[in-house]
Amino acid sequence: MNRIPSVNLADFLSDDINKKQAFINQIGEAYEKIGFVALKGHFLDTKLVEKLYTEIKNFFDLPLAIKKKYEIPEIAGQRGYVSFGKESAKGKKEGDLKEFWHFGQYIDTDSKYAEEYPENIYVTELPEFNTIGKQAYKMLEKTAKYVLRSLALHLNLEETYFDKYIENGNSILRPIHYPPIKTEPKGAVRAAAHGDINLITLLMGAQGKGLQVQNHEGEWIDAVAQPDELMINVGDMLSRHSNDKLKSTIHRVINPPKELWGTSRYSIPFFMHPISDMKLDVLENCIDKNNPKKFDNITAGEFLDERLRELGLKK
Repeated sequence: MNRIPSVNLADFLSDDINKKQAFINQIGEAYEKIGFVALKGHFLDTKLVEKLYTEIKNFFDLPLAIKKKYEIPEIAGQRGYVSFGKESAKGKKEGDLKEFWHFGQYIDTDSKYAEEYPENIYVTELPEFNTIGKQAYKMLEKTAKYVLRSLALHLNLEETYFDKYIENGNSILRPIHYPPIKTEPKGAVRAAAHGDINLITLLMGAQGKGLQVQNHEGEWIDAVAQPDELMINVGDMLSRHSNDKLKSTIHRVINPPKELWGTSRYSIPFFMHPISDMKLDVLENCIDKNNPKKFDNITAGEFLDERLRELGLKK
């Protein structure tokens, strides 16, 4: 496969059973063959997207001393600011050429996860940043729920199979700023080749070249979304749970041509995580004589902890 398929969530939400099934077939085939789709018909409206970009640009334009106030080392970057070059891809010593922010789950104080998740960090200089971030988080979470429902049906599971695992899940909204490149990078790129940790990732800001996906032949394909599309990919947790039936595809963000080094790039991924006690054990209906069980049993929390250490975000 040498292009990213495009699907429309409105088909899945339709009362037309044929449109719904066609969506399930299309997204299922795409995730088995390349692990990425471009999705129209999501729950983010244009005004909310515009407001979110305005607010994240306002934040990253703040002086570094102010941004550093919101960097909390003891929570391993799970909430708030992570400064430039701190994160590196698994197995790579050079830090990625980016800085970012983390919005996390919004839960009630009486939830059993209230003690497990760090609280979201409030930027006092930009009150709208927090409000708009929460609204976008909720709309992306809602979109992800229906994408996972379609995948449950594709895997011959009950449609709402994932619902109980993603309610109060440890999902993260990560606005990223790739600053202008000022000197020749020594082995570093904006985001080195990696697979995502989570169930699925919903990416805003894939318009224009930069994001590349590696197909099964090892070729790098440009993944460019239309302005009204989200790029959505399978993460390692879902790949593992489905015994690699659904593919977590390696992807990267390359540096722009030298004439564009002076420009910033912004992208906003939403990493859909389940609750930490979800068992990622391989689904029985994804095992057969041609596809024996590939992975040991592990919970989502254990898997996340393992990967955060590999990325250098947790000691």
